Amino acid sequence: MTPFLDLRQATAELRDEIDAAIARVLSSGRYIQGPEVEAFEDEFAGYCGARHCVGVASGLDALTLLLRALGIGEGDDVIVPSNTYIATWLAVSAAGARPVPVEPDPASYNLDPERAERALTRRTRAILAVHLYGQAARMRELGEIAGRRGIHLIADAAQAHGVPLAGCASAFSFYPSKNLGALGDGGAVVTDDGALAARVRVLGNYGSREKYRHEVRGANSRLDPLQAAILRAKLRHLGGWNRRRREIAARYFAGLAGIPELVLPRLAAGCDAVWHIFAVRHPERDTLARQLRQQGIETLIHYPVPPHLSEAYRDAGFRAGDFPLAEEIAATELSLPLHPHMTGEQVDDVIGAVCLAAGLPAVALAAAIS
Repeated sequence: MTPFLDLRQATAELRDEIDAAIARVLSSGRYIQGPEVEAFEDEFAGYCGARHCVGVASGLDALTLLLRALGIGEGDDVIVPSNTYIATWLAVSAAGARPVPVEPDPASYNLDPERAERALTRRTRAILAVHLYGQAARMRELGEIAGRRGIHLIADAAQAHGVPLAGCASAFSFYPSKNLGALGDGGAVVTDDGALAARVRVLGNYGSREKYRHEVRGANSRLDPLQAAILRAKLRHLGGWNRRRREIAARYFAGLAGIPELVLPRLAAGCDAVWHIFAVRHPERDTLARQLRQQGIETLIHYPVPPHLSEAYRDAGFRAGDFPLAEEIAATELSLPLHPHMTGEQVDDVIGAVCLAAGLPAVALAAAIS
């Protein structure tokens, strides 16, 4: 059996380091904020090549607080991808603004700069790009558009720990399945803008810099010291884990090339990927998933319902057919197992199972990943 992901493997690999991190927090007596959170913020900012990091309670909070810190709210529009996890849209709504969906580049599945520019209006305050599946969006081109129009460019980097900072800020999730995952919820905003980081921090701490003195109507959204300590232990291994993800992705590209009707991921020119998800597409996606399951290969779908067709946005007036690319991706996408603890044998099993389902012989690959 090849599971899609077994979170116990990453924990087992670092059990001694994680146990030591937990014990350190328990002994400290500091269970809200404190030195563990500060140390993680410094270390993660450095990893991202940024000056500032603010830990918050979740990836959704990171996006919401970032938008609020930028002064985006009622009466404002924010460009979002039509194909993304709904949290991207929910953050815009939670800030009081209106998500304006834009179709993706059909090759990379990331926000199409040309379409994004055509969707801008006088109400547009920001472009919120998503590094979907861990593949970097075309931030240079989007940044040029944002600069010309005097609006903000921000990144939903929930799936992209290791993609360099671009735009004015990136928002991260540390949900357990992410490339850098906590043992619970967590998130962060990373930026070079010290004033912006300070506003995010105030908003996430009840609107307060000083206890009992509240400047704005804030929220309670702070990264827990226990999770910060665990993330510090894992962060030391993130570079190696991402390299392993790239190795596995390269093996998939070699072993799955040329299979009829199977669409492999494609990176936009000049963009990198940390391969949080290896998303393929097939017109008979559900049949393929069933055939793989029969061969012991677990797969997932990211995401079966695009946000504009969800019940949550029924009042926005969208209909089936409004965003055909997003709908096609939702109907055909299938995520193959890809994580740094896969063995070479498991990778070959996935390739062989896909080839068998397509009626083709599997390409023999040397087990370069042990």
